[in-house]
Amino acid sequence: MWFCGTPPVSMLFGLRESLTMLFEEGLPAVFARHRRLAEAARRAVGRWAEAGALDFYVQEPAARSDAVTAVAFAEGHDPDPVRLACRDELGVAFGGGIGPLAGRVLRIGHLGDLNESMLLGALGTLEIALRRQGVPLGEGGLAAAVSFLADARPGSCLSL
Repeated sequence: MWFCGTPPVSMLFGLRESLTMLFEEGLPAVFARHRRLAEAARRAVGRWAEAGALDFYVQEPAARSDAVTAVAFAEGHDPDPVRLACRDELGVAFGGGIGPLAGRVLRIGHLGDLNESMLLGALGTLEIALRRQGVPLGEGGLAAAVSFLADARPGSCLSL
């Protein structure tokens, strides 16, 4: 059997380093960190949603993912200008809706080599863009995330 092309050596080195980083931190700590960051994002979105223009796409709290928070936009509010403003003007990328959710949701990812400072910076960036785009927001979203993270200890399993 012949392989026609150059093997993705840099991707294999990247995979090796990613696995090394995961095992150095320890999988239980990685899962706890992802859960902690997800809950901080949910606290921010929960406050912002009080104004009625935003909501959680997944309505059942127990069904929400620790990988990504999907934020649904009410009729008359488009997430794409917000997302593009974050990326193009403020330098932080958020995911858009995929398939039937295109133009309806914005996705906040909280996996990978992400920490509290990075998440808070992303949430602050998102709040700036939401305000600039005129999306009505409940107050205290970023403060709710900060408050939660201040009380949550790294490595803790958190019973939410």
